[in-house]
Formats: sequence, C-alpha cells, structure tokens
Amino acid sequence: MLIWLNGPFGGGKTQTAYELRRRLPGSVVCDPEHLGFGLHRMMPPELRGDFQDLPAWRRGVHDVLDLVLRKHPGTVIVPMTVVEPEYFAETVGRLREQGHDVRHFALLAERGTVLRRLRERGFGRVVRYVAGKDAPLRRESFAVSRLDLCLERLSGAEFAEHVRTDHLSVPQVADRVAASAGLRLAPGADGPLRGRLRRAAVGVRHIRFD
Repeated sequence: MLIWLNGPFGGGKTQTAYELRRRLPGSVVCDPEHLGFGLHRMMPPELRGDFQDLPAWRRGVHDVLDLVLRKHPGTVIVPMTVVEPEYFAETVGRLREQGHDVRHFALLAERGTVLRRLRERGFGRVVRYVAGKDAPLRRESFAVSRLDLCLERLSGAEFAEHVRTDHLSVPQVADRVAASAGLRLAPGADGPLRGRLRRAAVGVRHIRFD
C-alpha cells in the first residue's frame, strides 16, 4: 500500500509521514522532493522553477514509487503537495492504473491555521526574526504564495480523502489516516515533551535551503 499525504505547505504532511513510519513497522518514507531538488542541482539557477513542471520529475516519481511498491514489502508513505490535476494523474493516477493500492489523503486546515504553523516552525527563510520576534511571513515566499491555490484545489472531490487537521495533533492525524486505510499502528508512547522534541527534530532535518 502507498499512503500519499497531500496538503498545503505547513499542513503537517512530513510530520504525519514520520509519525506513521515510527508507529508502522516495516514502513518507509519516500520523499519526492529529493528528486526535485536533485534535478534543480543539475540546472543553473536561472533555469530553476517549480520542479513539478519538469516531465522528468513526474516520470521519475512514478518510476521510483512503482519500483519501491513492487520490491518493498511494507507500506510506502509519500508526503508531497501536488495540486495540478494533470500532474496528479501522471503520478497518483498512473500508479493506481497499474494496480497499486494508493490511498490519498489531503491534510487541510484553515488559512490562518496554516500560517500560524509556518510561523511556529520557522519555515526555512519564510520567517524572519527581528528583535527576537517573528516578522510577518514574506508574501513572495513560495509556500505562502501557493497557499490559497493549494487550499482551493485540494478541497475538490478529485483530491479526496480530506482530513481536517485544525484541531488535531500530529499523532491524531496519523491515527485518522491509518484507520481510514485499514492499518494498525503501534501505540504512541511519547509524552508531551518527548513528542515535541521528536517533531522539532523532524522539522530541522527537513529545512530546505535550495
């Protein structure tokens, strides 16, 4: 089975993916961003745009996930924002057409909730620190500039199943996803402090500077 976690930047995809991996023995996280940033590193800066617009990225994501699903015995977890219907069809759609069991979840929240989460986690260079306080999110940042489009597109029926996360913790979101997919998670043994530390570590490991 493949669990595809979609949603806006700041929607909790990566945190939920690693919570699922921690509590689902034999599972693995496959992050398509690695392929995207690898393609960017092959290109001069002036040619780098949204790597999802590159056919090579879409083909590569499909081919790698197809291979992993055929060879890896455990659940495959993919945290990736995809809002273009054509690109969704070339990745999720093609995998389903080939007979793979793909469960897609769009993690959604109110706009204000997502912006607050971005501020709280210090989203790379999106949040600037002035006099020890968070500055407003820069409008030109990729994450914020795409937020309204992401929320609008992902609310459509073609991007179901929808999971509203405004009032859910990361473990609770993972529980919802697993229950819907028919997966049985190990109990979450983290206390509040340990859970926050674990999620902070995941966030630090996934800060992008490309």
